[in-house]
Amino acid sequence: MYKTPSRLLAIAAASLALTIGATAAHAQTPPPPGGPAMMHGHHGGPGMHGDFMMAAKKLHDKLNLNAAQEKQWQTAVDTMKQNGEAMHKNHEQLKQQFDAQKNQPILDLNAMHSTHQQIDQQDSQLREQTAQAWLAFYNGLNDQQKTTVSSALKERFAKMEQRHEKMREHWEHRKGAASAPAGQ
Repeated sequence: MYKTPSRLLAIAAASLALTIGATAAHAQTPPPPGGPAMMHGHHGGPGMHGDFMMAAKKLHDKLNLNAAQEKQWQTAVDTMKQNGEAMHKNHEQLKQQFDAQKNQPILDLNAMHSTHQQIDQQDSQLREQTAQAWLAFYNGLNDQQKTTVSSALKERFAKMEQRHEKMREHWEHRKGAASAPAGQ
């Protein structure tokens, strides 16, 4: 699949907004039980939440925000919290629907699919609202502050790539071990 430059720019902007948002959200409140990280299959280690909190606080402190920027920061954090809670409720709705049907001899896959489609659509809108709130915050920064944010994000992206590479190596090793004949 080929991606146009404008699509790549949109992906980069959304990634930026969501990374800033994720860092800020973790700095502001503890994640809800089974929160967004768990919904997307990400499991953090015991220190992960603390690492996010420290990174967000450091970033926030480095930015030396003025009153208007601080208000945009808080608006973005609040938007993300509310939308994260709404997404959690949406996923609970899916779970409740499945729990209600799992004892039926025949599942109503059409109803389940319809509910899933509706929730995907709602979640997409919530993610976009969150991204827009963070982009509004980012766009209100001066060039020096944007450079600070960009450096922090680049560092974060590099760490994420390192983790992904370790995971790939781990899975390749396991795949190789699994395909080897027994006793070798």
